[in-house]
Amino acid sequence: MPGPSFLDLPSRPCKPRQAGLSCAIDGGLPVDEVRSLLAAASDQLDLWKLGWGTAYLDQRLHEKLSALRDHAVLSCPGGTLLEIATLQDVAEQCLEWIESVGFDCIEVSDGLDRLDGPAKAKLIARASRRCTVVAEVGVKDPSTMMTAATWVALALADLEAGATWVIAEGRESGTVGIYDPDGSVRVDVVDALLDHVGPERIIFEAPRKDQQAWFIRHYGPEVNLANVAPRELCGLEALRLGLRADTVWSIHDQRVAHR
Repeated sequence: MPGPSFLDLPSRPCKPRQAGLSCAIDGGLPVDEVRSLLAAASDQLDLWKLGWGTAYLDQRLHEKLSALRDHAVLSCPGGTLLEIATLQDVAEQCLEWIESVGFDCIEVSDGLDRLDGPAKAKLIARASRRCTVVAEVGVKDPSTMMTAATWVALALADLEAGATWVIAEGRESGTVGIYDPDGSVRVDVVDALLDHVGPERIIFEAPRKDQQAWFIRHYGPEVNLANVAPRELCGLEALRLGLRADTVWSIHDQRVAHR
């Protein structure tokens, strides 16, 4: 049965989208629950990341990847898996495995702060020959505060090396990287990334509802957001469409004004 159509809402592009991406993080959900979530929210979901090294542990990984593929959702293992493989000098075996099991994307990150620029660029180039690369910029150490110029330089270097998208680090806590320890957004960093990297190439980790709402209020419903809890995908879409109090005025004031 078709849904209602009496509200004037922002139009959302159909998948595959170039903007307004919603990316979920899976910390080890059972495949049956993933199927249920996909049945409810696959139209609102673009990329599904199996966080950290959980893909390595998932005994029903093939079923999960098949379900994602059936719903036109891109799949990606967390970048920590490849970082650890690189530390153990088995990066090529890891890349081969990621490709062989059927992941669409590979995340290349340096959250452990063990790769220099040339080493990360080389890893991105190697990975891009197998799958779409999602490169992550930023470190997980809360004591490390990079300047906006450094964020931009690192993001552009990753794109130059062969990445398709760059993710700006925020972790699942939303208290590091592009965020201050209290969870507030480092506006100078976000503005610089959007200005110099571009809204279609940068994805911001935004695990908390207040952070998601902030991005949508300031940059519109087509901002790319990641680290979304799978059960909160419908709630994020409601924020994008101005169907929650957190964004209703930023979305609908403009639409009413243009009538």
